[in-house]
Amino acid sequence: MAAALALGCSPSGLPSQLSGRRVAFTTPLTYAGRLARLLELRGATPLHLPTVVVDTAPRTLVALRPYLAAGALESFSALAFTSRNGITAFSLGLADADGPQPLSDSGELFTIAALGKDAELLHDEGFLSKICRNPNRIRVLVPEIASPAGLVESLGAGSGRRILCPVPSVVDLEEPPVVPDFLRDLWARGWAPERVPAYETRWTGPRCMEGLVALDTVLDAMVFTSSAEVEGLIKGLQALGWDWGKVRRRWPKMLVCAHGPVTAKGVERFGVRVDVVNSKFSSFDGLIEALTSKLGGFGC
Repeated sequence: MAAALALGCSPSGLPSQLSGRRVAFTTPLTYAGRLARLLELRGATPLHLPTVVVDTAPRTLVALRPYLAAGALESFSALAFTSRNGITAFSLGLADADGPQPLSDSGELFTIAALGKDAELLHDEGFLSKICRNPNRIRVLVPEIASPAGLVESLGAGSGRRILCPVPSVVDLEEPPVVPDFLRDLWARGWAPERVPAYETRWTGPRCMEGLVALDTVLDAMVFTSSAEVEGLIKGLQALGWDWGKVRRRWPKMLVCAHGPVTAKGVERFGVRVDVVNSKFSSFDGLIEALTSKLGGFGC
């Protein structure tokens, strides 16, 4: 191991371009473990500073319930998930539902769409069979471009068909434009989207930036995976008498990394300049690749 580290490799044996780098990220707990692990594999020291909480709530489970009853999805042609959290919430609802599946064994082909690695959840714990016992009735659609716009493009013309969209209810934060834009784009392609609040996105509260304010070492990068995280960060800083300008003055060489162009656009709406945007955003691997490329270092 010592030899590997001397040659610029992390203990995992992977190139350690991020060795000795401290990288903060504001990702919700849902995704934090995966991102932290990828950073550690590259030799970085991750600093998790969650600014939003993403979770189901009693009211969101109640909102989902009508769509989980026997035959409830028969009037729809598709089910579109824009996040991993939507799939998880829908899965929880299915586990609590009684009676037959929301889709019968026979009928027109039904499309279930998800983005990037999120689609892997569709094959976990019998998710699809809980919706319909006939696997030939369901088509899983994963767009080549892992974005809501890419999802709309891959769905094609709606021709007036209904599509169910389990999306977040945003609490104590401004709703990012991602979901409204997604629904608008579906209407523009001839779909009739029906929005259902499947889970909540909430601010973690006024103490969320205490870890950042107390940090007295170099911070090499900060990663955002959604624009809601940035608003939560700004509110957290304000609660402690700080602002983003003070963060930049303390760490003037810190890189700001956004997970994909949609997130980057949302981040910059709050006056935060983005230095790194990954073009491969179907998973966090592309984000780590972009960050290591920008920070540089030695390979092995």
